[in-house]
Amino acid sequence: MTGMESSQKFLARNRPPRVQIEYDVEVNGAQAVVELPLVTGVIADLAGSADARRQPLADRQFLDIDIDNFDERLRAIGPTVQCVVDNALTGEGQLPVTVTIQSMDDFAPAAIARHVEPLRQLLVAREQLATLLTYMDGKARAEALVASLLARPDVMKALAS
Repeated sequence: MTGMESSQKFLARNRPPRVQIEYDVEVNGAQAVVELPLVTGVIADLAGSADARRQPLADRQFLDIDIDNFDERLRAIGPTVQCVVDNALTGEGQLPVTVTIQSMDDFAPAAIARHVEPLRQLLVAREQLATLLTYMDGKARAEALVASLLARPDVMKALAS
């Protein structure tokens, strides 16, 4: 970007806005098309907890958020979700869930499951089974042996203890 070029012109050329508002005006008897930039400001406290270190609203500055710095802004804000959900694994009781969002990847089901201990254990077991399946792919004798072990509940119970 050259020193004289505005950031709006740079962005318009390299990452054009999705919303473009234009209107026709008459300037000195001639028709002219004027483009209005769309600027949106959002004021929100997304951290999920009352923190005494937060600046007063009047002292806060607007931050530019785009696709390149979104995860960085999420880490700086540190939004947190705390809730209690029904235990669908056993059908009994409830499970506490606390998730602090650091990036967009933290919204993935597996990332959320890592924050709930019973789900994390199931996720680890699932990943281990996927690794085992990858290892066994094409090894017919190993597949047959595992299938025979799985078919015997007494052996499975002994392996579990």
